[in-house]
Amino acid sequence: MKFASVSIADRAVPVLVDTQAERFWPIAELVPGFGGDLVDLISGFADLKNQLVAKGEGQPLAGAKVLAPVAHPRRNIFCVGKNYAEHAAEFSKSGFDSSAKDGEHAPEAPVVFTKPFTSVIGPGDVIPPHADVVKQLDYEAELTIVIGKGGRGIRKADALDHVFGYTIVNDVTARDLQKLHRQWFLGKALDGFCPMGPYLVTADEFDAADLDVKCWVNGELRQNANTAQLIFDIPTLIETISAGITLMPGDLIATGTPAGVGIGFTPPKFLRSGDTVRIEIEHLGVLENTVG
Repeated sequence: MKFASVSIADRAVPVLVDTQAERFWPIAELVPGFGGDLVDLISGFADLKNQLVAKGEGQPLAGAKVLAPVAHPRRNIFCVGKNYAEHAAEFSKSGFDSSAKDGEHAPEAPVVFTKPFTSVIGPGDVIPPHADVVKQLDYEAELTIVIGKGGRGIRKADALDHVFGYTIVNDVTARDLQKLHRQWFLGKALDGFCPMGPYLVTADEFDAADLDVKCWVNGELRQNANTAQLIFDIPTLIETISAGITLMPGDLIATGTPAGVGIGFTPPKFLRSGDTVRIEIEHLGVLENTVG
Protein backbone atom coordinates (compact mmCIF):
# COMPACT_ATOMS: atom_id res chain seq x y z
CA MET A 1 0.00 0.00 0.00
CA LYS A 2 1.01 3.60 -0.60
CA PHE A 3 0.04 6.38 1.76
CA ALA A 4 0.55 10.13 1.72
CA SER A 5 -0.42 13.26 3.61
CA VAL A 6 -2.34 15.74 1.48
CA SER A 7 -3.23 19.31 2.39
CA ILE A 8 -7.03 19.65 2.38
CA ALA A 9 -8.56 22.82 3.85
CA ASP A 10 -5.13 23.68 5.30
CA ARG A 11 -4.97 20.41 7.21
CA ALA A 12 -2.66 17.42 6.72
CA VAL A 13 -5.02 14.60 5.74
CA PRO A 14 -3.74 11.00 5.54
CA VAL A 15 -4.74 9.29 2.31
CA LEU A 16 -4.45 5.98 0.50
CA VAL A 17 -2.76 6.44 -2.88
CA ASP A 18 -2.88 4.64 -6.22
CA THR A 19 -0.01 6.15 -8.19
CA GLN A 20 -0.86 4.25 -11.37
CA ALA A 21 -4.41 5.58 -11.41
CA GLU A 22 -3.15 8.91 -10.00
CA ARG A 23 -5.96 8.98 -7.42
CA PHE A 24 -6.20 9.15 -3.65
CA TRP A 25 -8.77 8.37 -0.94
CA PRO A 26 -8.81 10.11 2.48
CA ILE A 27 -8.50 7.50 5.23
CA ALA A 28 -11.46 9.06 7.06
CA GLU A 29 -13.67 8.11 4.10
CA LEU A 30 -12.52 4.49 4.23
CA VAL A 31 -12.48 4.09 8.01
CA PRO A 32 -15.55 5.66 9.63
CA GLY A 33 -14.64 7.68 12.71
CA PHE A 34 -10.91 7.89 11.92
CA GLY A 35 -9.65 11.39 12.64
CA GLY A 36 -5.92 10.97 13.12
CA ASP A 37 -2.78 11.39 11.02
CA LEU A 38 -0.51 8.80 9.42
CA VAL A 39 1.21 8.07 12.74
CA ASP A 40 -2.17 7.22 14.22
CA LEU A 41 -2.87 5.03 11.19
CA ILE A 42 0.44 3.23 11.66
CA SER A 43 -0.28 2.69 15.36
CA GLY A 44 -3.67 1.15 14.64
CA PHE A 45 -2.86 -0.50 11.33
CA ALA A 46 -3.47 -4.09 12.43
CA ASP A 47 -7.08 -3.26 13.26
CA LEU A 48 -7.66 -0.92 10.31
CA LYS A 49 -5.90 -2.76 7.48
CA ASN A 50 -8.93 -4.64 6.18
CA GLN A 51 -10.89 -1.41 5.79
CA LEU A 52 -8.21 0.28 3.71
CA VAL A 53 -9.69 -0.55 0.32
CA ALA A 54 -10.20 2.10 -2.35
CA LYS A 55 -13.89 2.85 -2.88
CA GLY A 56 -15.26 4.83 -5.78
CA GLU A 57 -13.22 7.05 -8.06
CA GLY A 58 -11.32 8.86 -5.34
CA GLN A 59 -9.73 12.26 -5.92
CA PRO A 60 -7.06 13.25 -8.47
CA LEU A 61 -3.44 13.42 -7.34
CA ALA A 62 -2.75 15.99 -10.05
CA GLY A 63 -2.91 19.39 -8.46
CA ALA A 64 -3.06 18.06 -4.89
CA LYS A 65 -0.59 19.51 -2.39
CA VAL A 66 1.32 16.47 -1.13
CA LEU A 67 3.04 17.03 2.21
CA ALA A 68 5.72 15.04 3.99
CA PRO A 69 4.06 11.67 4.68
CA VAL A 70 4.82 11.93 8.39
CA ALA A 71 3.96 15.61 8.33
CA HIS A 72 4.07 15.94 12.11
CA PRO A 73 6.69 13.56 13.54
CA ARG A 74 6.25 12.94 17.26
CA ARG A 75 9.98 13.36 17.88
CA ASN A 76 13.36 13.74 16.20
CA ILE A 77 14.30 11.74 13.11
CA PHE A 78 17.08 9.19 13.73
CA CYS A 79 19.81 9.46 11.08
CA VAL A 80 22.79 7.31 10.20
CA GLY A 81 26.05 8.74 8.91
CA LYS A 82 28.75 7.20 6.71
CA ASN A 83 26.77 4.06 5.89
CA TYR A 84 28.03 3.55 2.32
CA ALA A 85 31.75 2.77 1.97
CA GLU A 86 32.39 5.13 -0.96
CA HIS A 87 30.62 8.00 0.81
CA ALA A 88 32.56 7.32 4.02
CA ALA A 89 35.76 7.54 1.96
CA GLU A 90 34.78 10.76 0.20
CA PHE A 91 33.75 12.32 3.51
CA SER A 92 37.03 11.31 5.13
CA LYS A 93 39.03 12.86 2.28
CA SER A 94 36.98 16.07 2.31
CA GLY A 95 38.45 17.45 5.52
CA PHE A 96 34.95 17.95 6.99
CA ASP A 97 34.85 14.74 9.03
CA SER A 98 35.87 15.22 12.65
CA SER A 99 34.26 11.94 13.72
CA ALA A 100 36.68 9.49 12.10
CA LYS A 101 39.64 7.85 13.75
CA ASP A 102 43.03 8.29 12.06
CA GLY A 103 43.10 6.30 8.85
CA GLU A 104 39.50 5.18 9.20
CA HIS A 105 37.25 5.20 6.15
CA ALA A 106 34.35 3.04 7.30
CA PRO A 107 33.03 3.28 10.88
CA GLU A 108 33.26 0.24 13.15
CA ALA A 109 29.70 0.82 14.43
CA PRO A 110 26.73 2.85 13.14
CA VAL A 111 27.11 6.61 13.51
CA VAL A 112 23.76 7.94 14.72
CA PHE A 113 22.53 11.52 15.11
CA THR A 114 19.12 13.21 14.90
CA LYS A 115 17.28 15.90 12.99
CA PRO A 116 14.48 17.71 14.84
CA PHE A 117 10.89 17.45 13.67
CA THR A 118 11.03 21.17 12.81
CA SER A 119 13.40 20.32 9.94
CA VAL A 120 10.70 18.38 8.04
CA ILE A 121 9.26 19.84 4.83
CA GLY A 122 7.36 18.18 1.99
CA PRO A 123 7.82 17.51 -1.72
CA GLY A 124 8.04 20.71 -3.72
CA ASP A 125 8.65 22.86 -0.66
CA VAL A 126 11.51 25.33 -0.80
CA ILE A 127 14.68 24.42 1.08
CA PRO A 128 15.58 27.51 3.12
CA PRO A 129 19.24 28.36 2.47
CA HIS A 130 19.78 30.09 5.85
CA ALA A 131 22.28 32.28 4.03
CA ASP A 132 22.97 34.29 7.18
CA VAL A 133 24.59 31.26 8.83
CA VAL A 134 25.27 28.77 6.01
CA LYS A 135 27.74 29.12 3.13
CA GLN A 136 28.31 25.45 2.24
CA LEU A 137 24.94 23.75 1.67
CA ASP A 138 24.85 20.07 0.69
CA TYR A 139 22.34 17.31 -0.18
CA GLU A 140 22.09 13.63 0.83
CA ALA A 141 19.62 11.14 -0.69
CA GLU A 142 18.48 8.53 1.84
CA LEU A 143 16.16 5.56 2.13
CA THR A 144 14.21 6.07 5.34
CA ILE A 145 12.64 3.42 7.56
CA VAL A 146 9.25 4.07 9.18
CA ILE A 147 8.72 2.03 12.33
CA GLY A 148 5.39 0.24 12.68
CA LYS A 149 5.63 -1.85 15.84
CA GLY A 150 7.54 -0.20 18.65
CA GLY A 151 9.92 -1.86 21.04
CA ARG A 152 13.22 -1.80 22.88
CA GLY A 153 16.05 -4.28 22.63
CA ILE A 154 14.89 -5.48 19.22
CA ARG A 155 17.03 -8.29 17.83
CA LYS A 156 18.24 -8.24 14.24
CA ALA A 157 16.33 -11.44 13.54
CA ASP A 158 13.09 -9.70 14.50
CA ALA A 159 13.85 -6.21 13.24
CA LEU A 160 11.97 -6.30 9.95
CA ASP A 161 8.80 -7.24 11.83
CA HIS A 162 8.96 -3.75 13.34
CA VAL A 163 9.11 -1.94 9.98
CA PHE A 164 5.88 -0.46 8.66
CA GLY A 165 7.34 0.92 5.47
CA TYR A 166 9.73 3.33 3.82
CA THR A 167 9.97 6.84 2.44
CA ILE A 168 12.62 9.21 1.03
CA VAL A 169 14.54 11.86 2.96
CA ASN A 170 17.01 14.48 1.76
CA ASP A 171 19.42 14.95 4.68
CA VAL A 172 20.26 18.57 3.82
CA THR A 173 23.49 19.59 5.54
CA ALA A 174 25.38 22.79 6.28
CA ARG A 175 28.93 21.48 5.87
CA ASP A 176 30.50 24.60 7.35
CA LEU A 177 28.47 24.30 10.54
CA GLN A 178 29.17 20.57 10.67
CA LYS A 179 32.90 21.28 10.49
CA LEU A 180 32.91 24.32 12.77
CA HIS A 181 31.06 22.67 15.64
CA ARG A 182 32.83 19.30 15.23
CA GLN A 183 29.56 17.42 15.55
CA TRP A 184 26.64 16.82 13.21
CA PHE A 185 23.47 18.04 14.89
CA LEU A 186 23.68 21.80 14.23
CA GLY A 187 24.74 21.37 10.61
CA LYS A 188 21.78 19.09 9.89
CA ALA A 189 19.08 20.43 12.20
CA LEU A 190 18.11 23.78 10.69
CA ASP A 191 14.48 24.43 9.80
CA GLY A 192 13.63 22.92 6.42
CA PHE A 193 16.68 20.64 6.30
CA CYS A 194 14.66 17.40 6.07
CA PRO A 195 12.62 17.25 2.84
CA MET A 196 10.58 14.04 2.99
CA GLY A 197 8.21 12.08 0.74
CA PRO A 198 6.28 11.92 -1.40
CA TYR A 199 4.87 8.58 -0.23
CA LEU A 200 5.05 6.11 2.61
CA VAL A 201 5.07 2.64 1.05
CA THR A 202 4.45 -0.45 3.15
CA ALA A 203 7.31 -2.90 3.58
CA ASP A 204 5.53 -5.76 1.83
CA GLU A 205 5.70 -3.95 -1.52
CA PHE A 206 9.43 -4.56 -2.21
CA ASP A 207 12.79 -5.71 -0.87
CA ALA A 208 14.40 -2.70 0.82
CA ALA A 209 17.79 -4.45 0.73
CA ASP A 210 17.92 -4.03 -3.06
CA LEU A 211 16.77 -0.56 -4.12
CA ASP A 212 18.42 1.86 -6.51
CA VAL A 213 19.04 5.29 -4.97
CA LYS A 214 19.63 8.22 -7.32
CA CYS A 215 20.00 11.97 -6.91
CA TRP A 216 20.24 14.72 -9.51
CA VAL A 217 21.11 18.38 -9.02
CA ASN A 218 19.85 20.59 -11.84
CA GLY A 219 19.56 17.48 -14.01
CA GLU A 220 23.13 16.25 -13.33
CA LEU A 221 23.22 12.74 -11.85
CA ARG A 222 25.30 13.01 -8.68
CA GLN A 223 24.42 9.93 -6.61
CA ASN A 224 23.75 6.46 -8.03
CA ALA A 225 23.91 3.46 -5.72
CA ASN A 226 21.91 0.54 -4.32
CA THR A 227 20.86 -0.17 -0.75
CA ALA A 228 22.65 -3.52 -1.03
CA GLN A 229 25.80 -1.43 -0.51
CA LEU A 230 24.83 -0.31 3.00
CA ILE A 231 27.63 -1.00 5.49
CA PHE A 232 25.10 -1.57 8.28
CA ASP A 233 21.87 -3.07 7.01
CA ILE A 234 18.37 -2.22 8.17
CA PRO A 235 18.12 -4.93 10.87
CA THR A 236 21.49 -3.85 12.30
CA LEU A 237 20.38 -0.23 12.48
CA ILE A 238 17.15 -1.12 14.25
CA GLU A 239 18.95 -3.39 16.71
CA THR A 240 21.57 -0.71 17.42
CA ILE A 241 19.17 2.18 17.96
CA SER A 242 16.64 0.16 19.97
CA ALA A 243 19.29 -1.10 22.39
CA GLY A 244 18.18 1.04 25.33
CA ILE A 245 15.95 3.43 23.32
CA THR A 246 12.31 2.51 22.89
CA LEU A 247 11.28 2.88 19.26
CA MET A 248 7.72 4.04 18.71
CA PRO A 249 5.24 3.70 15.82
CA GLY A 250 5.96 6.44 13.29
CA ASP A 251 9.62 6.82 14.22
CA LEU A 252 11.86 7.49 11.23
CA ILE A 253 15.37 6.19 10.61
CA ALA A 254 17.27 7.68 7.65
CA THR A 255 19.74 4.97 6.63
CA GLY A 256 22.61 7.04 5.24
CA THR A 257 23.62 8.47 1.88
CA PRO A 258 25.80 7.08 -0.94
CA ALA A 259 28.78 8.76 -2.56
CA GLY A 260 28.30 11.81 -4.76
CA VAL A 261 27.42 14.53 -2.27
CA GLY A 262 28.69 18.04 -2.89
CA ILE A 263 31.80 17.76 -0.72
CA GLY A 264 32.86 14.67 -2.66
CA PHE A 265 33.81 16.73 -5.72
CA THR A 266 36.99 18.72 -6.37
CA PRO A 267 36.20 21.54 -6.00
CA PRO A 268 33.06 20.87 -3.92
CA LYS A 269 29.69 21.36 -5.61
CA PHE A 270 27.64 23.04 -2.92
CA LEU A 271 24.00 23.96 -3.45
CA ARG A 272 23.10 27.51 -4.46
CA SER A 273 19.91 29.47 -4.52
CA GLY A 274 17.68 28.18 -7.33
CA ASP A 275 19.25 24.70 -7.50
CA THR A 276 16.82 21.79 -7.76
CA VAL A 277 17.52 18.49 -6.01
CA ARG A 278 15.67 15.45 -7.37
CA ILE A 279 15.87 12.14 -5.50
CA GLU A 280 14.43 8.90 -6.82
CA ILE A 281 14.34 5.59 -4.97
CA GLU A 282 12.77 2.54 -6.59
CA HIS A 283 9.12 1.99 -5.65
CA LEU A 284 9.07 5.13 -3.47
CA GLY A 285 8.64 7.84 -6.09
CA VAL A 286 10.47 11.11 -6.57
CA LEU A 287 11.26 13.78 -4.01
CA GLU A 288 12.11 17.14 -5.57
CA ASN A 289 12.88 20.44 -3.86
CA THR A 290 14.47 23.73 -4.88
CA VAL A 291 16.79 25.85 -2.75
CA GLY A 292 15.32 29.26 -1.93
